[in-house]
Order: sequence, then structure tokens, then C-alpha cells
Amino acid sequence: MLIKEFLQLFRDPRMRAVILIVPVVQLVIFGYAVTTDVSNIKTAVVDMDNSLASRELLSSFAQSGYFNLERFCKSTKEAETLLDQGDIKVAIIIRHGFQNKITGGKTAPFQILVDGTDSNTARIILSYASKITASVSSKALVKRMGYSSPVPGGIKLETRTWFNENLKSRNFYVPGVVAILVMLITLLLTSMAVVREKEIGTMEQIIVTPIRPAEFIIGKTLPFALIAFVDIFLIVTVALFWFHVPFRGSFLLLFVSAFFYIMTGLGIGLFISTVSKTQQQAMMGSFFFFFPSVLLSGFMFPIANMPEMIQLLTLLNPLRYFLIIVRGIFLKGSSLEVLWPQIASLAVIGFSAIGLAMARFKKNLG
Repeated sequence: MLIKEFLQLFRDPRMRAVILIVPVVQLVIFGYAVTTDVSNIKTAVVDMDNSLASRELLSSFAQSGYFNLERFCKSTKEAETLLDQGDIKVAIIIRHGFQNKITGGKTAPFQILVDGTDSNTARIILSYASKITASVSSKALVKRMGYSSPVPGGIKLETRTWFNENLKSRNFYVPGVVAILVMLITLLLTSMAVVREKEIGTMEQIIVTPIRPAEFIIGKTLPFALIAFVDIFLIVTVALFWFHVPFRGSFLLLFVSAFFYIMTGLGIGLFISTVSKTQQQAMMGSFFFFFPSVLLSGFMFPIANMPEMIQLLTLLNPLRYFLIIVRGIFLKGSSLEVLWPQIASLAVIGFSAIGLAMARFKKNLG
């Protein structure tokens, strides 16, 4: 059974490419695409004051590296039109008297209009703008009071970021993409395993052999497990040397954890294969499981923000546990002492899934 599965997988050049090359290509594409960092924000400016203070403010936005001051409009209406048309994401509007209010010791307001279609991007843009404005305001206050350094007696916040020092979202998402690709590969390969035998007519030949259900399942899963380990090695290598994601943990712990994670994917895929009558049904069943798993894993949306009933449902999701493991090993250097609850959960789900697939498989055509 093992030899047959390997021959069947690797005799087709296109299948070899799907197994070994496509996951690496997908990681490269998703690694660049999946990021919450916002840069090169198209920005329009309406500077009605046209003063030194207004130009210093705009210079701070331009030098931040986030905002591209592309359009300089003569009126607020013109900037709003550009925003409505989607030509810009942000409009900075500075009214008359901006500098006079600053020099007079008064609050000098200015306006920022943001395209809120994408609420997450809008919040990030407003966060950038708030930090830049606070910095400019602090410098103006120091200058007006005649100090060459921050005002004495004030409160200074000193921050230190652990694990992801530069706050690059790619360092957070790329390890998650690794977990998602492994789940997708194991599901798709194994969900076709049993049902393919039915469609091509080889199930009758297997029925007349003395092979037992457990032997049949092992023969179907072991080749895919080895392929999944090879894919993990390839895509982790790309994550480290292409995207330069920090790796602070143990490779041994990563692959031990991956063993139980792969086992869950193989077990679920085989169960889908045993309940499907055609490869189309198996494919649809895999995607019906895969997409909810991604949405309920914490990859894109924090699980803590979900309703309590949905949070309980995520406890059955193996992707949830492996995301904690892979991100902990990559970014935090977490040890077995920290990650054993997630590994144990994966082991329980994996053995249960494979046991269910064995129980469901019957050595007959029905």
C-alpha cells in the first residue's frame, strides 16, 4: 500500500509540482500579501494657512514614511471629491490662522479626513496621524516655553516591545501561513485517498486482499505525512531565509509539534474521504472544513473577541493550537514547558480523528 501510494503520487509531474513547488510559491505570495502594515498612504493636502508652522506639520507627515503627499488642493471640496472617487485615502486640511494660534499659546486644530471603507486600515492611519501630531505638539510646546529639552517635571513614557521588536506584522503572519498551508496540503491529499480508489475501480482489488482497515489507513496516511514534513521543511526555510522571520525556539520541538498537527489534518482528511462518494464531494468537504478552521483559528481575528459559544467551538480546531505553537517557537522561543497544553490538545484531536476514520472505513464498496 505504501509503495502504491508513492508511485501514484509521483508518477505525475504536475502532482510533484503541486506537492513540492506550489506550497513554496504560495508562501512567497501570501507572505507579501498578508500584512496589516500600512505605508505609502495616498494623501491630499489643503493648506489654507500656508505658513511655516503648517509646512512643518506637513513635513512631519511626509517624513514619517507612511504618508505620500501626492495632491495639493485649493479647497476642501476638491479634497473631498478625491476621497469620494477613491483617488486618495487621507486628506489633511489646515485652516487659516493655524500658525497664529500656535504662537499665541492657543490650541491649533487641523482636520484629517480618512476613507473608512476598510475600518482596520482607517484605525491604523489615524493611529499614525495621532503619533505624528503628538510629536509636533510636544516640540511646539517645548519651543514656546523656551526649553531645549522636554519640559521638566513632565511624565515620559518609555516603551519596550518584546518578541517582535520592530512590530512587523509579517513576522506574526508568516508563521501562521506556514500552519495554514500544511493544513491545506494534508486535507486535500488525504480527502481524495479512499474515494479515489472507489472511482478508479481499485477498491474491489483491495477488498479481496487480507489487508485490515488499520493497515489500509496507515498505508494511506504515512506517505502524505512524509510529504507534509518535507513541505514544512521547505516553507520554514523560505520563511527564515526569504522573509527573515526570527526563529528563537527549537527545531526539534517544532517538528514534534508538527507531527501531531499533521496527524490531525490526515485524520480529518481521511474521515472526509470515507464519507464521500466522489472526489468532488471530498473536495467540497475539505473546503467546508478548511475555511471555518482559518476564520476560527485566531489567524485573522482574535479569539478573545468572539462570542463565548464560538470560543468554545474553536477548542475543536487544530489550527488554533498549532498557530500558538508555531508563533511561540518562532517569535518567543517557547519551550515544551509552555506549549505542552497545545501539543496535548493536538494529540487528542489527531488520535480521535484517525480513530474515527478507521471506524468509519469498511472493507466494502458501500
